[in-house]
Amino acid sequence: MFISDAYAQAGAAPAAGGGIAQFLPLILMFVALYFLMIRPQMKRQKETKAMLEALAKGDEVVTQGGVVGKITKLGDTFVNIEVANNVELQVQRVAVIQVLPKGSYSK
Repeated sequence: MFISDAYAQAGAAPAAGGGIAQFLPLILMFVALYFLMIRPQMKRQKETKAMLEALAKGDEVVTQGGVVGKITKLGDTFVNIEVANNVELQVQRVAVIQVLPKGSYSK
């Protein structure tokens, strides 16, 4: 009477470009992630490793704790840093975060 009969509609046709077009945004996101996050971090790690390998006796350095001093003795894993007259600290080599220019540290 007042209500007409409802019939099921035919399903939508599948997308024509299916395969790689669906994954393109995901692939582009991973490429951007690589260039914005992963690559700069790898570069920073490489520079830090080179700096730690190039440490030499007499270099003026800053540690992670903010201690400034002059290297007096180098080992494979530890470094002795003179922070005042006759005061030396022994720290791990990886705790050194920066090599200062010569002459910037004075006791």
